[in-house]
Amino acid sequence: MRESLRIAVIASSRFPIAQPFAGGLEAHVWHLTRALTIAGHEVTLFAGAGSDLPVDSDRLRAELFEPSAAARSDVSMPSIEALQDHHAYLSLMLSFARNPGDFDVIHNHSLHYLPVAMGPSVETPMVTTLHTPPTPWLESALALAPETRCVAVSRHTAQAWSHVLGSIPVVHNGVQLDRWPIGTGGDDLVWFGRFVPEKGAHHAIEAARITGRRLRLAGPISDERYFRDHIAPFLGDRVRYEGHLHQNELARLVGSSGATLVTPVWNEPYGLVVAESIASGTPVAGFARGGIPEIVGDTAGVLVPGDDVDALAEAAEKAFTLDRREVRRRAEEHCSDIAMIDRYTGIYAEMVAGRARLTDSSSAEACTA
Repeated sequence: MRESLRIAVIASSRFPIAQPFAGGLEAHVWHLTRALTIAGHEVTLFAGAGSDLPVDSDRLRAELFEPSAAARSDVSMPSIEALQDHHAYLSLMLSFARNPGDFDVIHNHSLHYLPVAMGPSVETPMVTTLHTPPTPWLESALALAPETRCVAVSRHTAQAWSHVLGSIPVVHNGVQLDRWPIGTGGDDLVWFGRFVPEKGAHHAIEAARITGRRLRLAGPISDERYFRDHIAPFLGDRVRYEGHLHQNELARLVGSSGATLVTPVWNEPYGLVVAESIASGTPVAGFARGGIPEIVGDTAGVLVPGDDVDALAEAAEKAFTLDRREVRRRAEEHCSDIAMIDRYTGIYAEMVAGRARLTDSSSAEACTA
């Protein structure tokens, strides 16, 4: 095992890193933080209140900003949520700058621009994982701080950022395989994720109808209007909503299904549901968008062009014939948390060594001055 490090993990200021997860990013940070702790590192998690990890956490929003009456009277004032996000990350980065000895490494997973923009002012080495394609605010920050150390969650995401960052390393998100045991499968289809238009659950419902198979749905209803208009009218005996499940419940659901439908209508930067599904031995039938083909490979599912629901239905039937042991093996070789942690701890070690060399060089120059 590598030398124990003091690691600060920056996550969302709005959502707790707790089950049931608000989304794939929160699930990833939960697994990463837990795996780093198990590996012997001292992890401090900066996230929204209510995180359920056995680490020092919930510190990002400890002091919520409340603007004065005079500030509130400004007609150009943004939403209070935006102000509180800004204040939380600003106070955090200033704390890092004022106390450079508190941590050995900072690992940023937030989608906010401030950690990146203020990174150069912090002595502690920092790496940012890019979980999304370019956004205007984050792209602006990276353009002004090109020396920021970044990794991407897929080759697709790395390429999307190449116009700003050039070539950057890829570290695929990993899942804890013991929490996603291989299941026995079944006759049903499953779809799980956030209920928002871009995840395309409505396509899964149509594909399941074509196959004649029952579909079970699970996940948070992040867009109530979308769920009300495009999902709820089709619920019944053949399409069942199982709720927003805890991880162990979700693993049982996925493992007892014959195939997982993955239906994004945008280019998924990674696709954590794919990794979780194949870890359960459940093959994927999905749209070949974004980073999804990198995870599925040639043995863990059947992919078709985006938005082609008829082809998706055919792919689902083919997916049922795949060997679940081969599907699981794909996850073991490409999606394990062990491989992810090894890559990240290697990056941490490089950054710590680089800081030590810089400190030694500065000390030597001071002595000769």
